[in-house]
Order: sequence, then C-alpha cells, then structure tokens
Amino acid sequence: MSIAANISAIKQEAERANVKLIAVSKTKSAEEVLEAYEAGQRCFGENQVQELVEKHEKLPQDIEWHLVGHLQTNKVKLIAPFIKLIHSVDSLKLLQEINKQALKNKRVIDCLLQIYIADEDTKFGLGFDEAIELLRSEEFAELNNIRITGVMGIATNTENPKLLQEEFYELKTLFKGLKETFFRKEDSFKEISMGMSSDYKIAIEQGSTMIRVGSTIFGGR
Repeated sequence: MSIAANISAIKQEAERANVKLIAVSKTKSAEEVLEAYEAGQRCFGENQVQELVEKHEKLPQDIEWHLVGHLQTNKVKLIAPFIKLIHSVDSLKLLQEINKQALKNKRVIDCLLQIYIADEDTKFGLGFDEAIELLRSEEFAELNNIRITGVMGIATNTENPKLLQEEFYELKTLFKGLKETFFRKEDSFKEISMGMSSDYKIAIEQGSTMIRVGSTIFGGR
C-alpha cells in the first residue's frame, strides 16, 4: 500500500478512538513526508534533532513537529523556536534547559514525562518514584516556560500481548495518579503517548491518546 493509503487506514482507526496519530518520519526523505502531508497528515515525529531541524526548514510551515527520541541538553536550543511537543523528557536537568531555551524564545514549550515501563535496559525514562519526586521538587516549581501535558512510554519489544497490556496499563494508572495529585486543575494534562507500529492497537485499547507510528506508514528503514 502507498504512504497515503497507510495514513488513511491508521488515521481512521485512531480517530474512531479519539487518538492523535504522530507519523514518525525518522530516516525518511522530505519527499516521503510530503506524500503523507498531502494525504492530510500534519503531525510528524522525529528522533534526531539534526534531522528534525533540516526537515522543518524544507517542509510546509504548518507541520506540527514532535520530538519523540532521546534529547540531549545541548541540542534543545536548536528546536526550541518551533517544536510543538517534546515526548522524551527524562530528567529535571533536561526540563530546566528546555525552560531556559523556551524563555529565550518567549514561548512555553509543552513536554511529556518519559516513564520507564519496559523490561529492557536500553530504554530511557523516569521511574515512577522519580517522576513523583521531580514534580514535588522546588526546582520544578520554578519552571514557568514549560508545561507538562502528560506522559510517554515505550513498551518492551515483545510479541507477548499480555506483557504489553500490563505495561500500558501501568502507564495509564500512573497518569491517573499524577493527574489527581499534581494536575487536577490542569485541563492541559491529558496526554498518554504510547503505542508504536508493532503495538499501537493494544495501546489504544489501554487508553493511549497519542500513537507514534513509523514503519506501518512509511515502510521499513
């Protein structure tokens, strides 16, 4: 199937569940992104800052860019002027740098806390206790140019649907707890970014509000 046909099929699934589709375009050409754009897709996710900046410069300016990969503090300044949402915040230090660069650009930047839910050492993310500790800290309270709008998680790379269900359920449960404790009055705290090409259907069942889909749209790398 073509990129346009893939976009159409997944979008229909996502919209039925009131879930936002982030088309992950890492390693894909500007032409391929444009094909998805012309099929109606406006939200794209990138893993690498350099690639994201290059595509932002080349492609239509009404694209909503999301950073979904690990972010180093020294790269924040490159995306701060235009980024819509950073999914992968995994430390207070990174949040402080995003806040600093957002202030320089006279913006408030939306962020998700990346939570470690997988049974794998290679994944990034905050532990449940670390996320709570961060939100309770005085340093966090001083950050006025970032807005936490939810959580993100990457599940274990497995064929076992039961394990995936459990990991996504845990993230949804943590989201509810954080909402109740820290963000009860914040309507903007509403996003659970979970689910990729191999597991987005299970993620939607478990309450995802954003799925990050790459190879199912664009084909393998």
